[in-house]
Amino acid sequence: MGIRVLKPGMLTTVQDLGRTGYQSQGFSVAGVMDVRSFKIANLLVDNPENEPVLEFTLIGPTLEFTSDTIIAITGGDFNPTINGEPAPMYTAIYMHKGDILKFGSAVTGSRGYISFSSYLKVPTVMGSRCTNMKSSIGGFKGRKLQADDYIMFRIKRRYLPFFLSRTLKPDEMDQEQVTLRVVMGPQDHMFTKQGIQTFLNSAYTVTNEFDRMGCRLDGPFIASKSGSDIISDGICFGSVQVPSHGKPIILLADRQTTGGYAKIATVASVDIPKLVQRKTDNKVRFKAITVYEAQKLLLDEMAEFDEMRKTIHRPCREVLECRLTAKRIRSLFE
Repeated sequence: MGIRVLKPGMLTTVQDLGRTGYQSQGFSVAGVMDVRSFKIANLLVDNPENEPVLEFTLIGPTLEFTSDTIIAITGGDFNPTINGEPAPMYTAIYMHKGDILKFGSAVTGSRGYISFSSYLKVPTVMGSRCTNMKSSIGGFKGRKLQADDYIMFRIKRRYLPFFLSRTLKPDEMDQEQVTLRVVMGPQDHMFTKQGIQTFLNSAYTVTNEFDRMGCRLDGPFIASKSGSDIISDGICFGSVQVPSHGKPIILLADRQTTGGYAKIATVASVDIPKLVQRKTDNKVRFKAITVYEAQKLLLDEMAEFDEMRKTIHRPCREVLECRLTAKRIRSLFE
């Protein structure tokens, strides 16, 4: 009762929101890159918010289902098919025993997510089921998936209320340029006024040095006052480091726990999904906001998730029409 990996894709791992509380011991948080797509995937199948999913990058996997379950696919469009027929995204899908779910290369975005209503059976390590490939812990054997891997489900779950209503509008993933809102600091004082203006008024290009650890950008030189080396301190998701070469590096899910380069800014958490869904040669710009504004954006997104939850918990049009028809038929015999 589970899924068999026929083809693993380029990089497919089991991920949740990450392993928090252990950076002081040298363990990176890891977890999903696109938190928004992750949460929507679990919301669609009525899972707990932090239930692990499969995350895949640039080329998706091919999976065989050995039992019935319900899934949802979110993130970038990888042309998913079920038994050779196009599969819907951002929709709850009933999968039958023997079905083959196949993904191609990313058409839009660069990362995709699959949630499972039957829950993936992987061990909890230090409070998380996410894969930390550097430490070889968590997820499935602490590594990316390989052909012939078999992941069992933890429960049998074949029913969801309002099943036909569980569909949402897909997020837009095909922008070639995005604007990332950032909170300046904590070491923005180490850069010249011109350097700050360059950072906030220039377009930077996503390079091919882009993985789960971070994204190196290319573009105009950001001038510092007297170098950008600091005594190593902690790094959070979305920290924007500027080494001596003057080009920004945005630290992501598998980032190191500490770093010795000045951090000019930190990307607002709600905008990190925009970055991690970009491809090489896409453009990125930065816009400064306050901590209060970043918090307001997060609260707005939480409210948006609540609205999504209400939407998929309402009977869909087909069900409502069926109810009306049944009511009319009953009235004929009353």
